[in-house]
Amino acid sequence: MKLKIACLQMDIAFGDPIKNYENATKLLKKAMEQKPDIVVLPELWTTGYDLTRLEKISDKNAIETIKFLKSAAKNFHVHFVGGSVANQDETGVKNTLLVISKDGKLVHQYNKLHLFRLMDEHLYLEAGNEKGLFELENHQFAGVICYDIRFPEWIRSHTAEGAEALFVVAEWPAPRLPHWKALLIARAIENQCYVIACNRSGSDPNNQFAGHSLIIDPWGEVLAEADEHEGILSTEIDLDRVKDIRKNIPVFDDRKPGFYN
Repeated sequence: MKLKIACLQMDIAFGDPIKNYENATKLLKKAMEQKPDIVVLPELWTTGYDLTRLEKISDKNAIETIKFLKSAAKNFHVHFVGGSVANQDETGVKNTLLVISKDGKLVHQYNKLHLFRLMDEHLYLEAGNEKGLFELENHQFAGVICYDIRFPEWIRSHTAEGAEALFVVAEWPAPRLPHWKALLIARAIENQCYVIACNRSGSDPNNQFAGHSLIIDPWGEVLAEADEHEGILSTEIDLDRVKDIRKNIPVFDDRKPGFYN
């Protein structure tokens, strides 16, 4: 099965959800000229890393962001891996990835498991405790957030359950761009899956971000790569290639998980 993917590599306005909704709408309209099947947004795309003000600017139960994505999904008839949003519920604020189907249904929510202490996430966010597995178009996928890609055992726990593509939403800083590329390519090769990674561009008061969103095939070949500027990264993936590669090199059949712990 072939699917066309479009990543919206946004320059996120620091702490300004209204401006970010407007920018996402503009980029989405441009992306739809290429008729994608799935649109991907970056991490915390409504607020950026304005962590100290999250209690004021976060989205209560992600209601506004879900409403925005559901409306866009139905209007454009496109699936969303809707990046992540600062989602405030009764226990605190979580970094929540949202998946919306093209008929406007909320398919899955994943709360970031691994909080990045180097950017003080642990001081302002609560970690999740469930996997990012979801289904679209009768295929199994997984969604994770930024720092999660440094934990290969977490990624493998998803692909071992059948995920054929890994969606990564991120605000990955420019100084660690080489790690971004190396980790994503490694995750694609070792899990024999597509990796669709949507990073942000631009800067905030404390960080310069890398951009360089990537779409990588299950052999580790980079199919498409953005530069550091705001824009749209788009290409087609063929999920049949996952089956072929997993058949040719049967990594999942040859695993010996009983020895790994």
